[in-house]
Amino acid sequence: MSIEQSLRQQMWRRKPVEPTSQSHGHGGLARKISTFQLTMFGVGATVGTGVFFVIHEAVPLAGPAVIIGYLLAGLAAGLSALCYAEMASAVPVSGSTYSYAYATLGEVVAVGVAACLMLEYGVSAAAVSVGWSDYLTLLIQNLSGWEIPALLQSGPFAGGIINLPAVVLVAMCAFLLVRGASESALVNAIMVLIKVGVLVFFSVMAFTAFDAGNFADFMPKGMNGVTAAAAAIFFTFIGLDAVSTAGDEVKNPQKALPVAIISALVIVVSIYLLVAISALGTQPWQAFEDEEQKKAGLSKILEMVTGASWPGTVLAAGAVISIFSVTLVVMYGQTRILFAIGRDGLLPKSFATVNPRTQTPVRNTLVVATVVGLLAGFVPLDALWDLVSIGTLIAFTVVSIGVIVLRRTQPNLPRGFKVPGYPVVPILSAATCLYVMWGLGWHTYLWFLIWLAVVLAFYFLWARHHSKLNTVLAAEADLVAGASELGGPVPSLRPESGDKNDTNDDGGRA
Repeated sequence: MSIEQSLRQQMWRRKPVEPTSQSHGHGGLARKISTFQLTMFGVGATVGTGVFFVIHEAVPLAGPAVIIGYLLAGLAAGLSALCYAEMASAVPVSGSTYSYAYATLGEVVAVGVAACLMLEYGVSAAAVSVGWSDYLTLLIQNLSGWEIPALLQSGPFAGGIINLPAVVLVAMCAFLLVRGASESALVNAIMVLIKVGVLVFFSVMAFTAFDAGNFADFMPKGMNGVTAAAAAIFFTFIGLDAVSTAGDEVKNPQKALPVAIISALVIVVSIYLLVAISALGTQPWQAFEDEEQKKAGLSKILEMVTGASWPGTVLAAGAVISIFSVTLVVMYGQTRILFAIGRDGLLPKSFATVNPRTQTPVRNTLVVATVVGLLAGFVPLDALWDLVSIGTLIAFTVVSIGVIVLRRTQPNLPRGFKVPGYPVVPILSAATCLYVMWGLGWHTYLWFLIWLAVVLAFYFLWARHHSKLNTVLAAEADLVAGASELGGPVPSLRPESGDKNDTNDDGGRA
C-alpha cells in the first residue's frame, strides 16, 4: 500500500459503533440524568438567547416578518431534531455530532465537526454571559439604586477594564459542573421552569398594549431579510445538540434522548413565537434598531408598556436566571464534547480524565471555564454570532447526512427511534440547513474557514498520530498477517453491531 493510500485510509476511517450495553459507564461518567432533566437541558440551552438577545438583532433584518424567520429556523431545527433523535438512539454516547460523524463519515470529518462544535459552544457561552451582565446590572440598579461601575461592565475594547459579571457567571457555572452532572441538571430544571413562567408573564403584559398596526409593513426587507433573520436565529437551537452531549450520563439513552430532543424543540418554538408576536405588537419594528434598547431589551419594553419599573425588574430577574441556565448547559455540552474527543485520543488524554469522586471531567471543565471567561471578560463578541450559526448549521447538516449513511452501512443496528419519511426528511433537513446558511455574510465564511484550517492543521500534525484507532488498525494488521500465514479466516477486533455483512471503507466492521 502506498503512503498516499495509507493516509487516505486513516483520514476516512470510522469509529465502530458499540452496542448500548457496551457504551454504559464510559470513562467513569455516571448515568444519573432523567428524561425530564434532559428535556430541560435542551430548553435551558435554547430559550433565553433567542428572546432576550437575538430578537433585537433579528427584527431589524426582517421587520415583523421575523416571525417567518423563527418558523423557518424552527422548521430546519425540527427536521434536524428528527435526525438527531435517530442518531442519538443509535449512537447513545457523549460527543453529540462529533461522535455521530466519527461513526458514519470518518475521522477527518469528525475533526471538522469538532471545530464547528468548539466554535459554536465556546463563543455562544461567552456571548450569552456578556448579555447576562446587562440584565444583572439593570436588576441591581432597579432593586438597590446602586450601579456596577462602568469600567467593570465591559472589556477593554468597549471602554472598560473587564466584564466582571460575565466572568463571575462563568465561574459559578464551572463550580456547579465540577460538583456533578445530576446536581447541574437539577439546578437547570428549576431555572428553566422559572424562566418559562417569566416569559409567559412578559407575553401577557405585552399583549395588553398589542397594536396590530405594527405588523402593517410586514416584510420590509423582502425574503432575503427573512433568510438573514433565520440564519441569525438558528444558532439558538444549539440546545438540541446540547441534549445529545449527555449520551453517557442519561438513564436509558436510546429512549430518553429522542424524547428529550423532540420535546425540547416543541417547547422552544412555542415560546419563541409567543414572545416574538407579543413583543412586535408593542412597538414599530424600527424601534428594535435602537442600540440602547438592545441592552436588557425585553425589560425596557415592559417598562414602556406599563409605565412602571417593577415589571421590567421582574423580567430582568427572570433573564438573570434564564441566561444562567443557558450558560450552564452550553458549558456542560462543551466539556462533554472535549471529553469524547480526548477519549478518542484526538486531544491530550487529560481532557478525558474523570474525577473519581464527582464523576465529572474536572480538568476539562476548568479549561473550558478559563477560555470562556477570558472571551466573556475581555473580547467583543457582537460580530461573532453568525460564526455560532454557521457552526450549528454545519453540525445539523452532518447529522442529517449521517442518518442516511448509517441506515445504509448498518441497517440492523438497534435504534430507539427512526426518522419518519426516510430518506425524504434527512434530505430536506440538510437542504433546509444549507438554505438558511446562504443567508450568512461572506466574512462569516472567511473566519470560519480560517478556524477550520487551524483545527485541521492540528489534526494532521498531532491528533491523527495519537488517535486510538491507530491501535485498532495496527492490531488488525497483525491479525491479518498472522491469519494469512496460517491460511485461516481474518478475525476482527471491532465490536459487531447491525448487519454482519456491512463493512466500512477500510474493510473493517462499521
